Amino acid sequence: VQLQASGGGLVQPGGSLRLSCLASGRTFSRDGMGWFRQAPGKEREFVAAISWTVTTYYADSVKGRFTISRDNAKNTMYLQMNSLKPEDTAVYYCAASTGLFRPVTEAGYDYWGQGTQVTVSS
Repeated sequence: VQLQASGGGLVQPGGSLRLSCLASGRTFSRDGMGWFRQAPGKEREFVAAISWTVTTYYADSVKGRFTISRDNAKNTMYLQMNSLKPEDTAVYYCAASTGLFRPVTEAGYDYWGQGTQVTVSS
């Protein structure tokens, strides 16, 4: 399985970005998927996740601003990020869980993408 994250970039505070995660090598329609991020000098942290039944989970820091979704026909997961803040600056990673879904835990994921940089700055 390969996961390819894209859509990152430089955006001003208050702006929006949409990240995509394209999965290949496996049909992931029955897998849980998630987004994590890692800011410079910090540990990687949970951002959002979506189960195969489309149950969604969010970190408190992004609730109400970020929306996770998936399109199984395209084997793609998305993260719509609105009202971005400088503290959202990080490398964003997508991940897939093929077993028991533990959405907020890194150890619950089997496959990881390469990451895409999001920078929020004026």
